[in-house]
Amino acid sequence: MLTSYFKNIEFAYPQVLFLLLLVPLLAGWYISRFNRQQGAVLVSSLKSFRNTSSFKSKLRHLPFVFRMLALIAIIVALARPQTHYDEKNAEGEGVDIVICLDVSGSMLAQDFHPNRLEAAKKVAADFVDNRPTDRIGLVIFAGESFTQCPITTDHEVLKQQIYQVHGGFILDGTAIGAGLATSVDRLRTSKTKSKVIILLTDGENNGGLIDPKTAKEIAKAEGIKVYTIGIGSDGYASTPVEASNGEVIMSQEKVNIDEKLLKEIATETNGKYFRAKGNESLTNIYKEIDQLEKTKIEITTTRHYTEKFHPLALIAILLIFFEVVLRLTVFKKFP
Repeated sequence: MLTSYFKNIEFAYPQVLFLLLLVPLLAGWYISRFNRQQGAVLVSSLKSFRNTSSFKSKLRHLPFVFRMLALIAIIVALARPQTHYDEKNAEGEGVDIVICLDVSGSMLAQDFHPNRLEAAKKVAADFVDNRPTDRIGLVIFAGESFTQCPITTDHEVLKQQIYQVHGGFILDGTAIGAGLATSVDRLRTSKTKSKVIILLTDGENNGGLIDPKTAKEIAKAEGIKVYTIGIGSDGYASTPVEASNGEVIMSQEKVNIDEKLLKEIATETNGKYFRAKGNESLTNIYKEIDQLEKTKIEITTTRHYTEKFHPLALIAILLIFFEVVLRLTVFKKFP
């Protein structure tokens, strides 16, 4: 019970606790005076208890013990033990963001460590950690698009969804238009002034029912800014492909990024195009986007305190009361 009382306790005036050093000094003085009065050699107060046989003699030190305990309680109470909780109030407006991630088979190319998809997932999760007050969602696409996580402020759930992403569970291909259109649809009903899509792909549009330029026009009409990222090194990259016998083999595949399309989408939506050729450059791109899209939110923290000295004050009063009662009854000295 005592342990639970002092759990998460802090003191407003911790320097007052130095007064507790008076307790052993007073105890030493009391023992010394008692032994002088008994005319005996100072051994211990316990021995004095054992050398007496009467009930009154055995309890003679109890008032002093009560007084010392009361003193301890008073000193700790004067240090003002208290607990606190912080109330955070956010004022302003955040940014609603959708991360639109290519999960096609070519994203398993190993020109990034360990591959493009895993590198993209890691920097996306780090980006989420750096935007604590924004609503963020995740859309994935290959030959078709899919909302992996709607925009949310529950970033732990979002990061779990990011790490669970893997290729192969939706039709393969690169439907950039479908991915962009689905991302726009996630933001269409948002009341936030700042709406952003971060579209990352390593290929050229070759599937889906929506043309990328049509999706771009929808984004423009909705006032959504699109940052596009072309991921992949120059030339060829080692990529796992399925052979005719069903085995997965490593093959050198040409890197084909439609930079003209990605630049057009970014420019016409007031965004920006980036090219990532390695893990470090991809990390730096997300950092730059983080700087470009500043959240205009002011968080004020109000700290509320709960005083915990009241039980100690009550204990001190009761101990002093018991000491006075003992002195006026059991230990009363008659003239």
